[in-house]
Amino acid sequence: MARVKAASAKADPTRVQAQPTLGFGVPATSDPHHFKVFIPKSSTGKIQISEYLGLQAAASDNAVIDRVLLDRPRWTAIRAEVQRAFNARLAAHNLKPSAWKVGENLVDRLLGKELCVLAWAVERMDTDKIPVAVRNWVALRPEERWWLFGMTAMTTGGVLDAGKGWRAALQHALGDVAQSELLAPRARRGRHDSTESRPTLDLFGDDNG
Repeated sequence: MARVKAASAKADPTRVQAQPTLGFGVPATSDPHHFKVFIPKSSTGKIQISEYLGLQAAASDNAVIDRVLLDRPRWTAIRAEVQRAFNARLAAHNLKPSAWKVGENLVDRLLGKELCVLAWAVERMDTDKIPVAVRNWVALRPEERWWLFGMTAMTTGGVLDAGKGWRAALQHALGDVAQSELLAPRARRGRHDSTESRPTLDLFGDDNG
């Protein structure tokens, strides 16, 4: 019987144990590059998203970058859909899911970048537009979100940069543009750039930064 069970487990690739992670996909290794989402106990407290560069930080004084503060209503408007999207990505790679909780929430470095794009877009957005922004964010490919993060982070990626440059552009791009218009350029490109050429998620790939 033991031999049968062993053979069955070996034959089923879904039973292969995934590497251990913390929170939303953060490698359980020494000081990895990741994000933290701090959710205070107070119902009026702001949610803070910070990037921890880990071992890749050039110096200890720039190892943590505070990226954005979100009012509670705006966080509440995006948290469920973000959690669903992130857990679907983790499940696809046989990694354990997670859920937002009071206190520190660890987030994989690429998922963290994607979260920042949405958080930057909604930080000053009229609350009635946030559902549109969430739908448009979901419609973007991961690598499109990574690109938007990179462009924004270069000039207006700090916690005090709300409403400036690319931060303001994200607000209008995700909140003001109809989803059909946002997706139109991709439809014109056709199918030649589909999933075969897409990068994968942090533990599962690299976005070169």
